[in-house]
Amino acid sequence: MGSPEEARVRLPQLRLDELLEELQARLDAARGTRDRVHSLLEAVLSVGRELDLEQALHRIVEAAAVLVDAQYAALGVIGPDGRRLSAFHTVGVSEEQIAAIGPYPEGHGILGELIRHPEPLRLAKISDHPASYGFPAHHPPMNTFLGVPIRVREQVFGNLYLTEKRGGGQFDEEDVSVTLTLAVAAGVAIDNARLYEESRLRERWLRANAEITHSLMSGSDRAEVLALIAERAGEITGSALAAVALPMKDTASLAVEIAVGVDSEAHRGLVLPMDRSLMGLAFAGEAPVTSEDVGHDERISLEPPRFGGLGPAVAVPIGTGEAGARGVVLLAREAGRPVFTVTETETLQHFAAQAAIAMELAERRQDAAAVAVLMDRDRIARDLHDLAIQRLFATGMTLQSAGRFIEHEEAAERVVRAVDDLDETIKIIRSTIFGLRTRDGAGEAGLRARAVRVVGEAAPVLGFAPSVRMEGLLDTDVPKEIADHVVAVLSEALTNIARHAHADRADVLLATDGREIRLSVTDNGVGIPADGRRSGLRNMAERAEQLGGRLELAAPAGGGTALVWRVPACKA
Repeated sequence: MGSPEEARVRLPQLRLDELLEELQARLDAARGTRDRVHSLLEAVLSVGRELDLEQALHRIVEAAAVLVDAQYAALGVIGPDGRRLSAFHTVGVSEEQIAAIGPYPEGHGILGELIRHPEPLRLAKISDHPASYGFPAHHPPMNTFLGVPIRVREQVFGNLYLTEKRGGGQFDEEDVSVTLTLAVAAGVAIDNARLYEESRLRERWLRANAEITHSLMSGSDRAEVLALIAERAGEITGSALAAVALPMKDTASLAVEIAVGVDSEAHRGLVLPMDRSLMGLAFAGEAPVTSEDVGHDERISLEPPRFGGLGPAVAVPIGTGEAGARGVVLLAREAGRPVFTVTETETLQHFAAQAAIAMELAERRQDAAAVAVLMDRDRIARDLHDLAIQRLFATGMTLQSAGRFIEHEEAAERVVRAVDDLDETIKIIRSTIFGLRTRDGAGEAGLRARAVRVVGEAAPVLGFAPSVRMEGLLDTDVPKEIADHVVAVLSEALTNIARHAHADRADVLLATDGREIRLSVTDNGVGIPADGRRSGLRNMAERAEQLGGRLELAAPAGGGTALVWRVPACKA
């Protein structure tokens, strides 16, 4: 044992060491706080610099994981319904792990707890919370948890989820404070990114409207303009399929004139009913109609199959009000993509309204041009009648009276023939005048409308509505005489299905390329029996041969009958 003097020397030395250690700890804490504040400021600046929304969300998740030293981090975006997650951005989980786990969460369990109660939530062990019900297979183990909501203009945009603090520790109050601060900065960054994205979208819509208006005013073909409307709407909204349908004259149906994107061939030329299609409902109601999953929507007829691999969809009328809808544009995204928001639908409505105005102006211009042509025809007809015919008639009268004074027999005969030729010429001119003053095809329904009417009349007898597709300029390139044969053959084919096929599905395709007309009628019935009556088929074959065409019959692999009737576009 040392002396009392030595003890007195050691005690102050011990107190000094304790004080130095405490001072060092406080300096380390202060340095740590400084470093953390510095990291927080860097994270806020990094997040605030990003104007692309997807990139901004990813930066937020990365920054949150670094700030609280979490192994895993995620940002769940709450969907329009306010109950489920519509997007999920993760950090710390590899692509292979994500693929093994399966679909992203929708907001059940602990994740849903923050959706229902948007307040900070800190847990030492996730499984101890009443809302927890475990993880899916192949999910990495997670225990510690920290979740905070992200608000944008007082609305909850989504939630930050942080798990597994490195080093085996737990998230503390300081972690909560830092994450809440980041969440506030994230809300501002998200708002800025959304505003920037909306401004760019508006700019793209305006450019598309200007392009469509210029195309219409420059005299482009209607099909080209409709294709431009579909393409631009599909590009801007990120849709996999875009289609435009127009009403068919003298029918209660729509015909899909343009379709671009996934399975466009299954849509192009399709005739749609007003009550069993998304486009028909939008046209009849003159209001947008949306679907979360167009492939499994009860309002849409399943036949023919045409929405494979597609999910969210929206149909918007082109024009409304007193003039009524001029058509419908349909957009569909791939399955799993976000549904069309209210803002997107409203913007699409404005775009469609502008397109309708441009279409109306173009139609007015075409009407004015048609009126000018008719007026010119009337002027020509009037001049022919008042000038040419009168002069020819006077010349004929002069020759006829002069013929009595001609003694030479051959010369007299020539004068008589000249008078007869003048009479024939006058008849031709009068016929021309009548043609100039008559509007071609006035009051007659086109082949498209007549074919749709035949299919509609056959539906009650069949017990189902056949699907109908039409392609080409059927009302322009098909002469009336041939159109009459087409309608008769279609009626006969549907009648045969109703009487003999015992089918529950039929598909009609009517198409022309300007050189040939092709009518295809396919059913899934029992087929044509070998010893059955063939009078109806013989009549159809004779009609085809009369026009220089042919009738073909086949048995599809799935059963039933495939009838193809084809003839030249002009009579042989």
